[in-house]
Amino acid sequence: MARKVILVTDPGLDGAFAIALALHDPELEVLALAATAGNVSADQATRNVQTIVEQLDPPRWPRLGAALAVDYDIDGTNLHGANGLGGVEFPCARLHHSHPSDKLISDLARHNPKEVTIVLLGPATVLARALDRDPELTSLLQRVVIVGGSWHEPGDAGPVSEFHFSCDPAAARQVLRSGLPLTLIPLDVSRKLVFSPADLLRLPADDSPGAAFLHKTVKQGISRTASLYGTEGFYLQDVLGIVAVSKQESFTTRPACADVETRGDLTRGMTVFDSRWGTKAKPNVELATSVDLATVRKYISTTVDLA
Repeated sequence: MARKVILVTDPGLDGAFAIALALHDPELEVLALAATAGNVSADQATRNVQTIVEQLDPPRWPRLGAALAVDYDIDGTNLHGANGLGGVEFPCARLHHSHPSDKLISDLARHNPKEVTIVLLGPATVLARALDRDPELTSLLQRVVIVGGSWHEPGDAGPVSEFHFSCDPAAARQVLRSGLPLTLIPLDVSRKLVFSPADLLRLPADDSPGAAFLHKTVKQGISRTASLYGTEGFYLQDVLGIVAVSKQESFTTRPACADVETRGDLTRGMTVFDSRWGTKAKPNVELATSVDLATVRKYISTTVDLA
């Protein structure tokens, strides 16, 4: 039976790739794409989830959630472009009224108790608001996979802070302290998956809208990463959130006690792990410490067939 998932996403370029994988993975049933601000504004995120689904046109369309009207101090437009899709414009003709993302999560969890995994590919605000809206949500969800935080790796939003946690540290802390079953994929692991120009050449090259969409967006990701960071390839960080559900065996994990710093000029958004000997703190996450990249790459190559 396919695993039911809701993707909470602030679609940038790697988020778009992750959505494409999830929608074409026969092992997954994507119930919804819950948009959130993060890489782009709330309005742009809502538009992007609609655009991506239209371009990919999967056999079964997920429900779409509108991003909450929040503004963060940072965004990802420097890397992902003003529209989050590398500046490439795609038609989006079927915009419609959507339920707010937090309400959609609550509604679907209640309709599918103990069956839904949330894959958090953006800031935690939407999930934190859903927990506020529906206190019973912690007993209704099966699991939450979080692509966020940093263990030993330097931050990407600050010296020690990862972007998703830095956008809304209080929401990240609320989710980590919620008691939900959590899998945390930090930068130490998510930065290991790099999509190179050679990988781009191996993407399906037919004339289908889905293939054309991926070629255009991934090409922009590779180009922008090279320009900004001198790296020959694009980090597919969000993709590992999908892999953690579909190919959970690809990861090595260990129990850990994680929290988030909510204050500090230099440390706001920092993930703090209590690994003291004899600590009484109880583990609250399964921390991903490594990933089998060969398995991940095989999964990508067999799943992204949009002909």
